[in-house]
Amino acid sequence: MVRRWGLRLSSGPAFLGKKVYSVGEAEPSLAFLGQLDSLSDDVYQGALVIVCDTANTERIDDERYSLGDRLIKIDHHPNDDAYGDLIWVNTKASSCSEMITAFYEEFSDELVLNETAARLLYGGIVGDTGRFLYPSTTEETFRMAAKLVEFSFDRSELYQKLYEVPLNTMRLSGYIFEHFELEENGAATIYISKEILNKFGCTAKQASNLVSSVENAKGLKAWLMFIEEEDDIRVRLRSKGPVINELAKKYRGGGHPLASGATVYTQQEVQEMRDKLIQLCENDKKDL
Repeated sequence: MVRRWGLRLSSGPAFLGKKVYSVGEAEPSLAFLGQLDSLSDDVYQGALVIVCDTANTERIDDERYSLGDRLIKIDHHPNDDAYGDLIWVNTKASSCSEMITAFYEEFSDELVLNETAARLLYGGIVGDTGRFLYPSTTEETFRMAAKLVEFSFDRSELYQKLYEVPLNTMRLSGYIFEHFELEENGAATIYISKEILNKFGCTAKQASNLVSSVENAKGLKAWLMFIEEEDDIRVRLRSKGPVINELAKKYRGGGHPLASGATVYTQQEVQEMRDKLIQLCENDKKDL
């Protein structure tokens, strides 16, 4: 029998003696959800590695994923990088958490879900759907969420923890509201330099979490948030209409049609992306 993050597999011969670990880069703001494991390289020998919610290999946190015997990819982004021995991609799903909940439902005679796992899966659905506001939210999303809320975890506390914002991050959001540039055609750009991050005492990750803070601006169609890091400039792309993942792919990234990420290295590439976004919005005739 295997237990990890509240998921218990049936105690048949196939599961005897198995150990399940969760690894990757820790995100301090999500520490309340649970702790990751620290593993030595030898643990990967003979292992089955499962990578979730990661569209391409460049974005996998721990490069040791390739040391295992077999690799499974579970994702809901477009399958542009078809890595893995077994691939389960469902671009119609709101999140990997929705997919895994559906997997549990399909094999509920072999799998047991408890309160801990239900809380984590529900948190994943809430986060990826923006509290059920994003267009990726479907009837199936609500059905899977309804199945999870049958468990007695504290949803109010979960929401509070997911969306509480440190004071320095709130102040950075004020800077974003003041400085983001909105074009007449609905394109917008936000640029956050390392100096600004240092001024507000924020990390690049904290800044990234603010990418949707301007989404309610009247007339906004699509926007880019550029965030300077040590060796590159990370780009967060969001849209309320124009498809932006093809633009992301041109700059070492990808993602959903309305939510993507990319990486640039020069101010010339910053300007190129901005110009291309303006053109995308210019070609989009829908008024928002």
